[in-house]
Amino acid sequence: MRAPERVWARRGVPAMLLLPLAALFSAVAAMRRALYRMRLLPRAAMGVPVIVVGNITAGGSGKTPLVIWLVNHLRARGLRPGVVSRGYGGAARGCVDVDAMRSPTEVGDEPLLVHVKTGVPVVVGRDRVAAARTLLARHPGVDVIVSDDGLQHYPLHRNLELAVVDASAGLGNGWPLPAGPLREPPARLRSVDAVVQVVRGDRPPRDYGGITGWWIDTRPGQAWRLAQPQLRVALTDLPVNKPCLAVTGIGRPQGFFDMLARAGLRCETRAFPDHHAFRPGELPVDRLLLMTEKDAVKCRSFAGTHWWAVELEIAPEAGFVAWLDQKITAIVSRVDAREGCIDARNRLEG
Repeated sequence: MRAPERVWARRGVPAMLLLPLAALFSAVAAMRRALYRMRLLPRAAMGVPVIVVGNITAGGSGKTPLVIWLVNHLRARGLRPGVVSRGYGGAARGCVDVDAMRSPTEVGDEPLLVHVKTGVPVVVGRDRVAAARTLLARHPGVDVIVSDDGLQHYPLHRNLELAVVDASAGLGNGWPLPAGPLREPPARLRSVDAVVQVVRGDRPPRDYGGITGWWIDTRPGQAWRLAQPQLRVALTDLPVNKPCLAVTGIGRPQGFFDMLARAGLRCETRAFPDHHAFRPGELPVDRLLLMTEKDAVKCRSFAGTHWWAVELEIAPEAGFVAWLDQKITAIVSRVDAREGCIDARNRLEG
């Protein structure tokens, strides 16, 4: 567990010392929310449905795998989604289209992974409104926008909010940043359309007091070789007789390591900070090395022969899929009737 997570996990002395700053952060955030709630600050509607996938905590919660699943689910229903993201960790200025040849140091590792895994248009930009407008201007066929980690970006009008919570970490010590992990108070979960808990292993979903909530299970998929991406094998077919090293630079690295252990892989582990920019020579090229796909997009250009990326598959509970489909149908119909946008209803299946 890294230093911030250790502080945020309990209400100890280090966290208490940060409470004055946390009170200031909380007051500013509350004032900002109130101004948008009272419509004293404007929100921009895009003319197409906007689905926000975000969280109220700092650190990894499992948003990106859910965004990838959601985008593929929307496509399966006949819609044409596009994604907007801040592009955290990237140096791009303004609004930039993501393509497979872009560097993660330019557009961020998560947006690049979303584009590589789904093939849909992805635009990164700190200003989500500008990014959404750019997405629609450059890709006029897009009829639904998924905003990755945009829960606190209130200038962008949204039609559906999904708050993602890691079932293991929960809300930490329940205090605002920097004394705790909270970007917004726990009561914010009551205003979203649904709380989606990411369950890893045997950890059961938490009870958030009657708030509409669903869970998604996570499990390892296949592994693919970075030097030969078309080569995909089951984890059980990896040459585990060789010394194995598992590395990752994600928000909750222990979740990845535990997933490998549950799959029967016993590896030495090495955790890096979230969004870590891996460099040549930083990792051993002659060892069997396992990493997440988020890490792999940053290591493709200098990968060793035995470096493998492990896919993360998610399995939502059936009730969540049915609930989501009802919401999507209602949103598309409502936006179509109110704003005269593209009639996406004719492309919905079932």
